[in-house]
Formats: sequence, structure tokens, C-alpha cells
Amino acid sequence: MTASEPNTPETGALRDQFALERYRYILQQIQAVNENSHRFLAIYQTLATTLVGAVLALFVGYRKWELSPDTARSGVIGLLALTTMVAAFTVTLIAVGVAAWLDYRNEECDITDEMVGPGFRKRPRPGNLLRWHETYVVLFIIFSVVLMWGLCGLLILPGIK
Repeated sequence: MTASEPNTPETGALRDQFALERYRYILQQIQAVNENSHRFLAIYQTLATTLVGAVLALFVGYRKWELSPDTARSGVIGLLALTTMVAAFTVTLIAVGVAAWLDYRNEECDITDEMVGPGFRKRPRPGNLLRWHETYVVLFIIFSVVLMWGLCGLLILPGIK
């Protein structure tokens, strides 16, 4: 079938079948993007907890391990820098997921506009940003990194003497 062929019942049915399959695929991708943000948060929480636990272990045990205070401070800063990198990577993955979700939702709206009728499915609006859970996940990650650095600067680093 080429673009120059007339629209026959067979080509119309084939087109509808293709649109339906594409719509199913888009819905699967939207679901996958939604699930991925939860996975990314779980990975961040696990790695951040482990790395901050290592910071606390270093703080508590550096004397017993006969490490110099400078080495212990460098280790603490290095572990927090690694935690910050994990956080930045997680935020990047979530932002890319949001962009993909927006793209898939717009494609979903294009298909439903054509196959069902204009306005069947409303397009996503940036004004709904405060209703998206990804917004709060990103804010949590940013807040936790700032809190870790703040507490480290106020309590951990001054305590390494």
C-alpha cells in the first residue's frame, strides 16, 4: 500500500488496527515511565542510605582504624560527593522520564484526536506540575542532599579532630 492508493475499507481497517496497536504501545510506555520513577527513587534511597552510613561509620571509627583526621575528612567529603552524584543521576533520570512521559501523552492525544475526535483526551499542562509525584520526588532528593551536606558541615566535619 502506498500513499497514492485510494482509501478502501481494507486500508481503513488496516490503518485503524495500526492505530490501535500504536495506542496500546504508548499506554505501555506511559506505564513503564511511571514505574521507573519509583525504581529510581528506591535506588537513590538505597545508595544514599548506604553511603551516608559509610560516612557515619568513618566518623565513628576513624580513630580506631588509625586514620588521620585529614584522611577521615577527605573520606567523608568524598562519600558525600558520591551521594550527590547519585542524586544528580537520579534527578536526571526522573527528568528524562518526565520528558518521555510528556512526549508519549502528546502522541496519545494525537491518536485519540484523529481516531475518536478532537479533545477526547486533554493534553498535559505544565500548570499541573504540582500534582505530579515526580516533582516531589525531585524536591525530596534535593532537600535530602542539602540536609546531608548541612549536617555534615555542622556536626561531622567539625567533630573530626
